[in-house]
Amino acid sequence: MTIGTDFFDMTAAPMRIDTVRLKVRDLAAVSTFYQTVLGLSPVARGEGHITLGTSNTPLLKLVGDPQLAPLDPRQAGLFHTAFLMPGRSDLARWVAHVAAAGVPLQGASDHIVSEALYLADPEGNGIEVYADRPISRWHGKNGEIQMSTDPLDLQDLLKSNEGTGWSGFPEGGSVGHVHLQVGDTAQADRFYRGVLGLDIAARYPGASFYGSGGYHHQLAGNTWNSRGAGKHPEGMAGLDAVEILVRDAADLSAIAARAESAGTESLKGPSGLTLRDPWGTAITLKN
Repeated sequence: MTIGTDFFDMTAAPMRIDTVRLKVRDLAAVSTFYQTVLGLSPVARGEGHITLGTSNTPLLKLVGDPQLAPLDPRQAGLFHTAFLMPGRSDLARWVAHVAAAGVPLQGASDHIVSEALYLADPEGNGIEVYADRPISRWHGKNGEIQMSTDPLDLQDLLKSNEGTGWSGFPEGGSVGHVHLQVGDTAQADRFYRGVLGLDIAARYPGASFYGSGGYHHQLAGNTWNSRGAGKHPEGMAGLDAVEILVRDAADLSAIAARAESAGTESLKGPSGLTLRDPWGTAITLKN
């Protein structure tokens, strides 16, 4: 499950993030932001929607509707979409790019498993841009995944840019994980572990991190802003769906069976099997 000798190969994970779909009020402004700040490129477009990614690989789908209510940050939904850089030097080049452009950042953290920076798009959708550390640095003495939120050494990170400039989101980049806002972590565990079958890789106070194939997390849920939240209101901007690739068709069948057993409504269609978590967030699984 590694690239080279010590880096996680996301394509080998039983489940990994494919694309994230956001509902936005100002499609032009939000699309321009992701293209200029993140370096994503248009992959497909149509009336009222655009898909952005790398070359022909879609990562982010934006659906525009000016009638949507503004995002309420206290509601369940998206905490952030986390864009994974292929390597530390790619992250360093991106940091230099946003610093030169004067893009405001909301935070920068050393998580032991990764180095990460945080910002938001024009409508308040959270974004993380990060690079993983080698897998050998993730685990404690008992083999558990260790995560923390420590200050990031930006100067040391910038030294790794290998003397080249930013030229857009790298071809090997992906959406590494999606962090959600939920109303209750125990309920989230019952859905994301109990139904989807993800492992609980780590916990913080008020948060669970769900991994597949030994990764530190492809999904997470926290209650930091949304404790006790009910279902996400219809007609509000924000997260519309998370699309997940399931490597083994048998795993997809098992998820469908667990959903039925748990009384979780599912819908099978051309795009895959769609479930909704307890707060109405759509999770579409496809093989």
